[in-house]
Amino acid sequence: MYLQQPLRERRPLLEKFARSNFRSVKNLCLSPATTNRTTAAEWFKKAGRDLDGIVAKQLDAPYASGERTAMVKVKQIRTADCVIGGFRYARASRVIGSLLLGLYGDDGLLHHVGFTSAFKASERRELTKKFEALKKPPGFTGNAPGGPSRWSTDRTGEWEPVDPRVVVEVAYDHFTGGRFRHGTKLLRWRFDKKPRQCTMDQVERREGKSLALLRG
Repeated sequence: MYLQQPLRERRPLLEKFARSNFRSVKNLCLSPATTNRTTAAEWFKKAGRDLDGIVAKQLDAPYASGERTAMVKVKQIRTADCVIGGFRYARASRVIGSLLLGLYGDDGLLHHVGFTSAFKASERRELTKKFEALKKPPGFTGNAPGGPSRWSTDRTGEWEPVDPRVVVEVAYDHFTGGRFRHGTKLLRWRFDKKPRQCTMDQVERREGKSLALLRG
């Protein structure tokens, strides 16, 4: 019965339920909600490490399980300068499928943090020539592709190391667990930047403990 009611009526019921049942539960809380644009904008600024962004929902819409027809997820989009430490060939092909991104940590080692793969077919051929000429182990001197993680696939260990001399600027939405959660978008080649300038602090310093928003 409640599922058919619009969000503006369901939300007060959910808040009442949370007040009665969530007080004694440490790991369960009700996410905050507001109809004030200024407040939402402040929450969005604080979103980061633990939270992708904010969700905007239609107040007059009923609950739609498994659908996003009445909501929009607004993510934080940030940029970072990364070093290319390797690449993967496309499946069943000898052209580049993705470039592997790295950042230098406080330990001075180059750690694998993700990938970028949104290239045109014509660009892939040129990229293949460029990076095959740079093939040189070890590529990544710290954490490298192939280690077990939640992002591992059947091709995780299949990659080619390159001399870490090329820097790119990428756009990303979420950095957690030492890497970009999703694939990134290549924005430009940074011929003006030295690889050693691409450090972890440019992503870590932007990632606040945003889960505090849920408990504030």
